[in-house]
Amino acid sequence: MILSGVQTVGRFAQQFLTDAGLLWRLLIATGNRLFLGKFQGYRFRFRATLQQSVRAGFDSLPLVGLISVLVGMIVAFQLAYQLGKMGATSMVGSLVAITVTRELAPLLTAIIMAGRYGSAITAELGTMKVSQELDALTMMGIDPIAFLVVPRLLALIITLPCLIIFADTIGILGGMIVGVGTLGLGPGGYLASSLDALQLRDLFTGLVKAVGFGAIIGLVGCQQGLSTLGGAEGVGRSTTTSVVHSIVLIIGADLFVTALFYLGD
Repeated sequence: MILSGVQTVGRFAQQFLTDAGLLWRLLIATGNRLFLGKFQGYRFRFRATLQQSVRAGFDSLPLVGLISVLVGMIVAFQLAYQLGKMGATSMVGSLVAITVTRELAPLLTAIIMAGRYGSAITAELGTMKVSQELDALTMMGIDPIAFLVVPRLLALIITLPCLIIFADTIGILGGMIVGVGTLGLGPGGYLASSLDALQLRDLFTGLVKAVGFGAIIGLVGCQQGLSTLGGAEGVGRSTTTSVVHSIVLIIGADLFVTALFYLGD
């Protein structure tokens, strides 16, 4: 039993190090194509980046908006229940704004994007890999990283901060629905308390997280897609692995950034 446990831990550690190495290599290669590609003959695909940005950002607005307004309402209800015991329901707006802006909006939006767009990236590239389309691109002298990875990664890094700002706004409005409709707070007073509680640091923290989360989703999704083996079954396995790894890394990065800003206070 002990030997089996050691072997399991060893296999997990080996797989973790392998995936970390592949992610690092893809990050270096993508940065090389992005910043030095002009001097190496790679053409920046502006149209493809714009198309991927629409897929990642604009097409995600309804889902992100729905989740954000519901989460804002849930947080407002929970805070109202606790603060009502102390007669401090007037603080609901400020606490909802801080909670949504600092943590919930960035984290939930990134998880939604990992499940919606990150999985799509892995499925697309994985299908191209098992059908040997990537090999065909290489044979034609087209670099798969510059052609496929860079536009998708840039789209996530550009659109995720915008989505998080949108989620911040909708989440605060969701809390206002509860505050005005249930607690009897005035809409003007609720918004004023929410805005007074927010600081530039809160928004900056969320945007820093957004850039990191976008890079994580893009790199993991592309790496799993480019590493796909085993036909249609392999595509499904890579897609599942992509979502799981992205969510774990997102939560870990969220903890790191939150601790960094907390210790910096």
